[in-house]
Amino acid sequence: MSSAAARLRQELAAEGQRHLEETIAAASQILASMNDELCNPALWSSASAGSQSQHPSHHAAATPPLHSADSDAAGAAGGGVGGAPGSGGSLDDARHRYKSAVAALRASIAAVSSCAQDMGSTVFISDQAEVERLEEHASSLRKEIESKNKQVKLLMDQLRDLITDISMWQSPCSV
Repeated sequence: MSSAAARLRQELAAEGQRHLEETIAAASQILASMNDELCNPALWSSASAGSQSQHPSHHAAATPPLHSADSDAAGAAGGGVGGAPGSGGSLDDARHRYKSAVAALRASIAAVSSCAQDMGSTVFISDQAEVERLEEHASSLRKEIESKNKQVKLLMDQLRDLITDISMWQSPCSV
């Protein structure tokens, strides 16, 4: 792995960390905004009055719709928590900030992932080339060993013949 690739991966990871922190901060802002709006009795009365006039059989206040980072249904209906007009200003801002942070985080994760895959394929290609080079080297070493074994066999045969000749010279001659 080259140092440039490692540096790029570190930069992408640092950017991803920053986006993650922004996402967490935006989620905290959503919770704080929800808490502020749910603790505001003026919003309760308008939300519960509207829901009771629509559904007289309900004695309790209607449950406010849940906000999702990927859904703008409540914002499109003209309100935030409880659907009351004019409510949800800080909550909508927090939701928008959260959506932007999540999108940036997803893009950062995709960039790190593709960088890792690119580096992995580069490493695989270089590993594959190294394996092929080593296999060629092993093949040439096998051929060299085969050649050396033939030479050793020839030398052993010659040594055997020499020992046989020496034995014959040393044996007593019969006349």
